[in-house]
Amino acid sequence: MSKDNERIENLILNGALEVAGMDLDTGEPLYTFTDKLASVDKQLYDASNNYFYKEITNLWEKGFLNINFFEDSPTVSLTEKAFNDLEVEKIEDDLKSSLKEIKRITGENYGN
Repeated sequence: MSKDNERIENLILNGALEVAGMDLDTGEPLYTFTDKLASVDKQLYDASNNYFYKEITNLWEKGFLNINFFEDSPTVSLTEKAFNDLEVEKIEDDLKSSLKEIKRITGENYGN
């Protein structure tokens, strides 16, 4: 078993990672972190949070998301641009993946 697979298995066994579904394009499982991640693997928790905030901010700067930064718990919503195939095609692949995941989580998959 590879080191990455061992790490994933360890996260699952410790309740920090759970299967969230399957990628319809690739057939690969999709995982989501649980609230236990911070106590099981603090380094991964910090890295995933930093990545998440970077992606959200980048999508907001490009006009794909609305965020009210003045709320205690800022809410994120998709803009019309997020459902414009021509606009989505212009962004980097990692941002496309993040946008696709936000759509999946929010249940707003129309248009793409």
